[in-house]
Amino acid sequence: MLHRRKFIQLSSLGAGSLIVSKSFGITLKNNKVTKPVVAATWNTGVAANIDAWKVLSAGGRALDAVEKGVMVTESSINCCVGLGANPDRDGYVTLDASIMDEFGNAGAVAAIERIKHPISVARKVMENTPHVLLVGEGAQQFAVSQGFPLEPQKLSPEAALEYKEWLKTSQYKPKINIEQSGTNPTAFAPLKLSNGDWNHDTIGMIAIDAAGNLSGSCTTSGMAFKMRGRVGDSPLIGSGLFVDNEIGAAVSTGLGEEVIKTAGTHTVVEYMRQGYPPEEACKAAIQRVIKRNGVEKAKTFQVAYIAINKQGLVGGYAIQKGFNYAVYSNEINNKLIDSKYLY
Repeated sequence: MLHRRKFIQLSSLGAGSLIVSKSFGITLKNNKVTKPVVAATWNTGVAANIDAWKVLSAGGRALDAVEKGVMVTESSINCCVGLGANPDRDGYVTLDASIMDEFGNAGAVAAIERIKHPISVARKVMENTPHVLLVGEGAQQFAVSQGFPLEPQKLSPEAALEYKEWLKTSQYKPKINIEQSGTNPTAFAPLKLSNGDWNHDTIGMIAIDAAGNLSGSCTTSGMAFKMRGRVGDSPLIGSGLFVDNEIGAAVSTGLGEEVIKTAGTHTVVEYMRQGYPPEEACKAAIQRVIKRNGVEKAKTFQVAYIAINKQGLVGGYAIQKGFNYAVYSNEINNKLIDSKYLY
């Protein structure tokens, strides 16, 4: 059960001060934090932060930084982001992305195919339409209308091999219109990949620029071998990503269904609104996931958050050991940090 704790409101402090709750066993200390700051999930965040930092260190806008940063990951060959990632269970790579700026504007795409940079399409949705979320064929049509080329419909060699191995163990046989065949498809996505890594699905990035404005981005290929049409938390504002320029920003990673059911990143930001520092806000949101599922079930999956507040302080927390995130600032030279965790 969560107990409300009293925190000193960070908004009353200068940028050079850090105060966190003694109820978490952390003592008062002085920590120099200067803006800008950028943070991104997982070890892929290190490379992504480099391009984001080029924007921020030149005095650029946080929105531009979080777009440029995650485009690096979208362009790489990896398990979980971009067209080179693992497919759904029918062998198609479908991508989700979302972005938010300092004004609370948001744009997102879900289940989009054959587009290299869904994060940039999400930004076009935000800036060029009255909508927040476009999905599937409609999202692809919009992307093409905005000048994005259609890429070949094919798997990367790494993803093709991983998919072939999954088909062997899952016994899943893709069929056209299987939902109308009278059979119940039972081959669901594994919680872990063949190499033992969690089947996470995201790079999320949050930043504060030199002007003190916040933005965030989130992009993913979704859970590997998911049911066709599955959409996780990443393109859903308040689940995979949330930004409130008065308070802070947060992004999530891990099992998206559990993030959605607790409105995870919105919850993190609301804890920061109450005065929780970023790490403790993330921990409190993780405890909400645990409370909903119970300890034993929660030990079978991963959910993690990172957050940044208006002072530029960054923190993260996870259910399980193994989550990390990268932070880049004038004081922290793109360091990969192992997150604290419950189990």
